[in-house]
Order: sequence, then structure tokens, then C-alpha cells
Amino acid sequence: MTKPLIQLKNVTKNYGDVQALRGIDLTINEGEFFSLLGPSGCGKTTLLRTIAGFEDVSGGTVMISDKDMANVPANKRPTNMVFQSYAIFPHLSVAENVGFGLRKSQMSKVEKNAAVDQALSMVGLDGYGSRAAHALSGGQRQRVALARALILKPKVLLLDEPLSALDKKLREQMQAELRNLQRQVGITFILVTHDQEEALIMSDRIAVMFDGEIAQLADPQTLYRRPNSRQVADFIGVMNFLPATVTSVGDTVTAHVDGLGAVSLSGDQFAKDVQTGTAHVGIRPETMSILQESDTGGANVTAAVVEDRAYYGDMTYYDVRLDGGDHIITISMKNLVDRAVLERGEKTRVAWNARALVLFND
Repeated sequence: MTKPLIQLKNVTKNYGDVQALRGIDLTINEGEFFSLLGPSGCGKTTLLRTIAGFEDVSGGTVMISDKDMANVPANKRPTNMVFQSYAIFPHLSVAENVGFGLRKSQMSKVEKNAAVDQALSMVGLDGYGSRAAHALSGGQRQRVALARALILKPKVLLLDEPLSALDKKLREQMQAELRNLQRQVGITFILVTHDQEEALIMSDRIAVMFDGEIAQLADPQTLYRRPNSRQVADFIGVMNFLPATVTSVGDTVTAHVDGLGAVSLSGDQFAKDVQTGTAHVGIRPETMSILQESDTGGANVTAAVVEDRAYYGDMTYYDVRLDGGDHIITISMKNLVDRAVLERGEKTRVAWNARALVLFND
């Protein structure tokens, strides 16, 4: 059974006339990998800093382990932060960097050395203690920053875009390592990122933020498959949007969709306040298929023309115009051994699944 660790109640933060956080209500559980996701300036880093105690709230309450954090300074909170810059001291060795937070501890030198060795082992840097910090690679510096934070055994580790300075391959490697490390140590991780894939890969739950508010809070699968607004759908991954007209509303919704025709949608595919009239339907590129000549395709098949394509080796992304529609949509197809790559101007057929559709009010 999950137990709440952090509770934010109507948290606001103002910088003069600018309202950076607007009444945030949020609960984060013990042992959870939680992500704050959103574009630059949405308030996610400000929210992280209010949890850490680096920013005072303008209103509301921050609770950690059922204790009100009002007037509790950052160095007295059961949290530690890994910054985007890592803040590694270049004149110190790796071991001295990792053990920096223990310098005022009552632990003996032997105990401190043992704690440093354990922290380095935890992040895969056994034997690196004597190495000069300035001689480390970007990925190694990131691990040192993690070890320095974890050695203090915080209840919550706060991560402010810690992977943004790494190249793509190393970033992907560190995403997996961070997730595995979180499972290993079992403490709560809160990650701030603007990278949608990073949040989807690493998180148990994600809060998507816009303009100082949480637009949707959900697990990665729900967030991706059932976004609750067009704004969230447009921000998470790639989504095709097709104009639609809602013709009837009840337990199910019937709509006419540009290029797809009449569709019937069930309860989790539309907002509860949906009304008849104009709307948009969203559908992900990978939930549609370009059929080969031998494919039957099932019930929902429409003719289409390839307007453009982009070949990525493992995948091809097609821009197609559906028969009877005025809008171009993107379809992603796995490049199987026996699957031909279509050229611009080729006519084809597109199959789609009605359960993949999500209806958004205009």
C-alpha cells in the first residue's frame, strides 16, 4: 500500500505580478519515481525548489512526512538536490566530492570512508575515489553528483534536469541507470524535465504543467493514450488532430471525423462535458497502419495518398492525405524485411482502430 510522503496544498508562488505557481494540490508517495514535465517557464523548477526549501511559498502548505515545512530551511529538510550543472568541485577528488556533506558529521574517518565507498559503488564508480574530479566525463560527473546526494540518505532526491547536458546516447544510458538506481535505493525521486520521452521512460507518475498549473496527473500509459486535453496531447509525443463534428452524446459519443467518417467513442475516449458541435479527434501515428496489397485491414480502412515520407532505418514516417479529408496526418511504420517503403505520390490504404481515437472539445 502506497503511503503519502509529500503533500502540497493550494501552493502558490508569486514573483511580483508574475504568478509562477497557481494553487498546486499534489501528493507524491514514498518510493515513487515522480516527474514534473512541461515547457520552459511552466513552473516545474519553481515547484521543485519549493519542496527543497530554496523558495518560500507565497501561499499554501508543503508537507513532508506529515510535517509542515513552513520555516524549515533547505538544509533541515529530508531532501537533497542534484542540479543541472552537477556543481562538482573541480579541485577536489571524487571521494572528497562525494563525502563533502559528511564533513560536519560525527562519524569517524573510517565510517565516512566506508560511506563514500558504498555511495560510489551504488552509482557504479567503484575505485574512482582518488581520481581528480576535473578529469571525469559528463556521465561520470553526473554519477558523482548522485552519489554526493545519496550519501546523506535523504527521504527525497530532487533532480533538476540532471541529464540535459549529456549527448543522446549517454542520456539514454543514464535514464535506465537512474531508474534502476531508484528501484535499488527505494527512496522517492522527483525529476524535473521538459523531455517527454524521458518522463515516460522513467516515471511511475507524471504531472504535466502549463502556466503554473497541473494540467494532468497520471501514469505514463494513461497520459500518452488518454490525454485529457488537446494541449496535453499536443505536448506528449506526436498526435494527429482531425476536425470532427459531434452528432450525439450519451454513454457513447458519435462523431463524423474528417477523413475517417462516422465513429463511435466510448467513455474513456472523451471528456465528460462533451457537447454536440465542432470538435477535434486525436490519433497517434503508430496506431494507424499503411496496408500492403495483400492486407485486408479489417473494418476501418480508408484510401490515402502518400504526400511525403522520412526514412529512419528502423521506421518510416509517412505524411498521408486520407480520402475525403483536407488534412495531412503522420503514420509511423516499422520497416520489416518484406515491407516496401512507399514513395511520394503513391496511392495506398490506411487502417485504423476506433479505440485509438480521443475526442477533444474545441
